[in-house]
Amino acid sequence: MADEKPDIAEMSFEDALRALEDVMRKLEGGEVPLDQSIDLYERGEALRAHCQKRLDAAQARIEKIVTDSEGRATGTVPLDPE
Repeated sequence: MADEKPDIAEMSFEDALRALEDVMRKLEGGEVPLDQSIDLYERGEALRAHCQKRLDAAQARIEKIVTDSEGRATGTVPLDPE
């Protein structure tokens, strides 16, 4: 079906962000019927949460970079899944 939406969990950060921007444009345009607006809002919230999760994971990875006494990156340590 052409109207099928991709599974959010499988989307890259960039794809999810583009989809979220598309949802926002539709909602801000005010041309969408109420029921569709509610569906769009729910999808937008799921996209936002997915993007935030990906950003949090990236931040955690960055924070795990090991630096020497002069601040140069010397390696990384394993990322805790918690």
